[in-house]
Amino acid sequence: MEHNFDIVIVGGGLVGASLACALGEQDLRIAVVEAVPFGADSQPSYDDRTVAMAYGSRRIFEGMGLWAAIEQHGVSAIEKIHVSDRGHIGKTRLDCADENLEALGYVVENRVLGAVLSARLQLLENVSLLCPASVTRIQCDAGSAQVDIEHEGVVTSLQASLLVAADGGKSFVREQMGIRSFGTDYGQTAVITNVSCQRPHRHVAYERFTDTGPLAVLPLTDLAGEHRCSIVWTVNEAQLDELLALDEAGFLARLQARFGDQLGRFSRAGKRVAYPLALRQAREHVRERLALIGNAAHTIHPIAGQGFNLGLRDVAVLAQVLVEAQQAGQDIGRLEVLKNYARWRRHDHLRVIGFTDSMVRVFSNNLTPLALARNIGLLAADLCPPLKHLITRQAMGLTGKLPRLGRGLKLR
Repeated sequence: MEHNFDIVIVGGGLVGASLACALGEQDLRIAVVEAVPFGADSQPSYDDRTVAMAYGSRRIFEGMGLWAAIEQHGVSAIEKIHVSDRGHIGKTRLDCADENLEALGYVVENRVLGAVLSARLQLLENVSLLCPASVTRIQCDAGSAQVDIEHEGVVTSLQASLLVAADGGKSFVREQMGIRSFGTDYGQTAVITNVSCQRPHRHVAYERFTDTGPLAVLPLTDLAGEHRCSIVWTVNEAQLDELLALDEAGFLARLQARFGDQLGRFSRAGKRVAYPLALRQAREHVRERLALIGNAAHTIHPIAGQGFNLGLRDVAVLAQVLVEAQQAGQDIGRLEVLKNYARWRRHDHLRVIGFTDSMVRVFSNNLTPLALARNIGLLAADLCPPLKHLITRQAMGLTGKLPRLGRGLKLR
């Protein structure tokens, strides 16, 4: 086994694997340490959940040369988004035609992304896949990062110029390095499943705010002649056990009552899985020899489907910062280099975290003055083209200073 690398990425989920692919074919030796085999059912990133991928994320994958393969495996375009407040008059509708684009985003099943990323990683000569392997000890100093891993029953020490934590919201790397995080538990849980519906979705995504949290209904590709949608249903913790205990007919009836009949009758539901929701942000995103990306740096509410897109933009910026530093003859693990990544990402992090957190709090509150204000806000956004344009561009990840990958360009 090789022991010396330029970069060790801990975490081979969608974000960690994306970074390795982004840096593929660069003059960098990369190791990806993952606890389970790639594509295994036990790997959460590659299960039957879906990702609401913003148009800006499509551009990043185009820059990485992966979009054609993702599209070939099957994606469902989001051409329109219908946002409403259940039981109230407020509505906002976003349309890709207003932006002169073919889609606002795409719904992609995690297993599709996992298959494409895994296939690319297998072909990259500069990337070593160490899995299943677990990290046992980490030490970073001025000269290098040392990562001790247990792989195939043997404990091995890896040396690298840079350690990247991409190991999720409960990041072992972040905890071991003593990086504090702050946030809040929303007291809500996302119940996620796929359903069949009577009418075609016509590439419309629905975000309906309810008194227990948002209900997202996202378009999926048809399967065996059935129209399908992905459901992300936010409920209070007190309702969770009852909802999960319902049989299929009871669950579909409850969902129908919440959503309505825009898609006709729901007729079939897949496996239901539940994920507690919380906001968590690391107080430091970089240190000497260390960078945090994705959920290791920030875990947010799934409202508006921004989580994976935010992490993928971390990937695009960090990859560019590292390649430019290497071209300039700089040490890619030095804090002065990594601060460029942290500064570049700071505004986007604050904007998205602030937006999602405020949306959860405003739309989960049933006080009459607040309900009136938010519905006026939805109607105003729908009737004001410049405001709608700004909201749409931000949702697509097309605002601010974009890295090369974010413009659909190769790193170099």
